[in-house]
Amino acid sequence: MTELQKMGAAAKKAAAVLRTAGENKRTALNAAAAALRARQAEILAANEEDLKAAKENGMSEAMLDRLALTPARIEGMAKGVEDVSAQRDPVGRILSGETNPKGLKVEKITVPMGVIGIIYEARPNVTSDAAALCLMAGSAVILRGGKEAFRSNNAIAEVLRDAIESAGLPRDSVQLVQDTSRASSVELMGMTEYLDLLIPRGGAGLIRAVVENAKVPVIETGVGNCHVYVDERADPAKALAIVENSKTQRYGTCNTTESLLVDATIAEARLPAIGRMLAGKGVELRACPASLAILRQAGIADAQLKEATEADWSEEFLAPIIAIKVVDGLDAAITHINRYSSGHTEAIVSENYTRAMRFLREVDSASVMINASTRFADGFEYGLGAEIGISTDKIHARGPVGLEGLTSQKWIVFGDGQVRA
Repeated sequence: MTELQKMGAAAKKAAAVLRTAGENKRTALNAAAAALRARQAEILAANEEDLKAAKENGMSEAMLDRLALTPARIEGMAKGVEDVSAQRDPVGRILSGETNPKGLKVEKITVPMGVIGIIYEARPNVTSDAAALCLMAGSAVILRGGKEAFRSNNAIAEVLRDAIESAGLPRDSVQLVQDTSRASSVELMGMTEYLDLLIPRGGAGLIRAVVENAKVPVIETGVGNCHVYVDERADPAKALAIVENSKTQRYGTCNTTESLLVDATIAEARLPAIGRMLAGKGVELRACPASLAILRQAGIADAQLKEATEADWSEEFLAPIIAIKVVDGLDAAITHINRYSSGHTEAIVSENYTRAMRFLREVDSASVMINASTRFADGFEYGLGAEIGISTDKIHARGPVGLEGLTSQKWIVFGDGQVRA
């Protein structure tokens, strides 16, 4: 057996225990949260080594931000684990039930997936988020993180494994693949004997590779080409604040806005202030010809302006870059979004209820918002505790994938001697 196959076999044994672990899952998660806080120093030391190597290798500022851990972020990880522990147990819920004409009581209930594989890149917080969610959902997890965060991931995984074992559950409920080469990802994608589900979390290249090559069922956590549309009936102050937060709070997250659409009837009045705000924060503006003319007239330096290409409308920049387009009304905005969006999150800024509700109904994305920053598209903000990722699939799970998205279903039937004629 290969090392990964051995991990798969160990995970299946652990999953058999977790299937009926009940309240012991909460005990283990609370122990894990406490351990993250208590062993913060060793996690930060490992992360510092990863950051040093990443800087030497020329990693971008946005990706360094994803990689970096701080005491506050570790506290957030611990709080996320506690939030998952506090959620209703997703296993054993009765989804439907009725008695058929033959007197059989038929119920549909939630059950654990079994063993879940997660392939992710340079975000060490995913290690604790994924482990907590899978454990609470009654499944074992095999984590395969990126090489850039290996030391951080390993430190976090060992803290979690120690805590889980101390609480009486199998240590191998959580395992981290030690090989960060492409070969380990490829092998994981084909482990149909051991994995019940595979979830990629990262950039477009990683997600595409997993979706196209995996033999194991996949939940596609899509890239985030998110949009804000400033409607003709937008409140100017709300529009400015929402665009600022959606684009500039953090550049390296999948719920960061990458494209701004502005209604043509208000573009000359509203776009200059928005453009100056973005330029003042160092954002490069890739604009259509109409918006380019308005932005130049607003006094924005040519060094921060570029004419948008066709590719820019589909791009997840993960950087201080935004694509800007003036559109001829709500219909044009909806058409543009449904053509170019990755299906992640879109927002409209409007004080007109009818127009806003049309946007909600007709935009085909996992999350659609009215008068709110796209940065709220997050499992924690939606009350799910931590999340495994944001799915742009339409089958099984869509949007932030929390506990419910990590369970499957089973039909159970209660009879009293009935036989079929």
